[in-house]
Amino acid sequence: MPLLHLSLPPHRLLVVRQCRLIAPPLHPPSRLSVRAAAAAPVAHEVCALPFPPDRTSHHRELAAAVASVERACRLCVDVRASMLVGDEKILEKNDQTHVTIADFGVQALISFELQQLFPSIPLVAEEDSAFIRSSSATDSNSNTLVESISSFVSKEVSNNGPPLTHDDVLRAIDRGGKDVVSFDSNPATYWLLDPIDGTKGFLKGEDSLYVVGLALVVDGKLALGVMGCPNLTDTTVGDTEDESIAAYPGHGILMVSHVGCGTWSRPMSAEIGQLTTAADVWKRCYVDPCSVAHMARFCIVDSHTWDMMPLSAHFSSTMDESEPRDENKILLQNSCGGSLSKYLLVACGRMSVFILLARAEKLLKAWDHAVGVICVEEAGGQTCDWSGKPLDFGADLTGRRIIYPSGGVLATNGALHDKLVEMVSENYK
Repeated sequence: MPLLHLSLPPHRLLVVRQCRLIAPPLHPPSRLSVRAAAAAPVAHEVCALPFPPDRTSHHRELAAAVASVERACRLCVDVRASMLVGDEKILEKNDQTHVTIADFGVQALISFELQQLFPSIPLVAEEDSAFIRSSSATDSNSNTLVESISSFVSKEVSNNGPPLTHDDVLRAIDRGGKDVVSFDSNPATYWLLDPIDGTKGFLKGEDSLYVVGLALVVDGKLALGVMGCPNLTDTTVGDTEDESIAAYPGHGILMVSHVGCGTWSRPMSAEIGQLTTAADVWKRCYVDPCSVAHMARFCIVDSHTWDMMPLSAHFSSTMDESEPRDENKILLQNSCGGSLSKYLLVACGRMSVFILLARAEKLLKAWDHAVGVICVEEAGGQTCDWSGKPLDFGADLTGRRIIYPSGGVLATNGALHDKLVEMVSENYK
């Protein structure tokens, strides 16, 4: 695998202060057929899936997505390890959120690999390289960041062509930027990528969760999804005897879903540089069967409190699992991490309900929810907004970047869904 041979000072973390895409727009493919996407002559590893090709419409796309997400998770682990010995610097974007070398590296890696295999399918993703480019032009120290991102990407990326240049990496990042593709009102086909959902969890360390999330939307409908969670083990959250998620301590897990084929998980490969190709390592994921609200496990994001939720009109909450609970009190469990980690925990049965408030001052991004929605639903759960309507990933007609759920988002194990929707909707105004 070609590598960039660079002599780098200690790796640093980068924060984007202002994001504005500067790459020229591509011709917008508003309606595409995944089957018609031309494959470039690049030899990528074949990752076995838990179901045969003749059962799936998008088997090849899912296999490629699994391989890319697993490599991206390794990149995250490498960056995290470098933070322990390097001179890291953590700043903030305008919206007070963090972004790191790993965010940019993951987006570059996955963007590059998907473009090699499926060049006709556009990518909608969180980051762009505008700040990196502008900083590099004015600040010689920022060149270190470009070199660091390129180094991490080149170490993990599947590439049989010439070694990637810095410009190749920056262009790959920009391929997912907000001004690259313009859609219309017709159902569209595109990838949705969150390079790292839960960057705070990534920065915090092993006890907190973060997710690399990739979904494919085909003709306006979620078709498949892959989530990689490098530090989720069988004892991270919830019941330690729950075997519905295939995790080995320290290795993290991959979760995959394909419409009509269920949700599955397997441990990440134990060795860096080795991909798991055996189909028998996958385990089927199911939501938990709890049908009594006060016996269920609820989760919310770190920035929310229970009293912000309409369900607080019906239930008080406790985070102490040993505390006795009657029909008026629920168990609220939380782990540092973004929305996708909550969807993952519902999909594998460790949580029963994930509820999120949509705040007026903070738009909800499609990549924070798409892969989580398909994983929960294929595991037997249900998702909707607070009025009971499905999440509309086509509501942002030109960008496909924003969703506008009424009130917020509700993801459940299915058994509790109708009752909770009724409770939420009657207390949400």
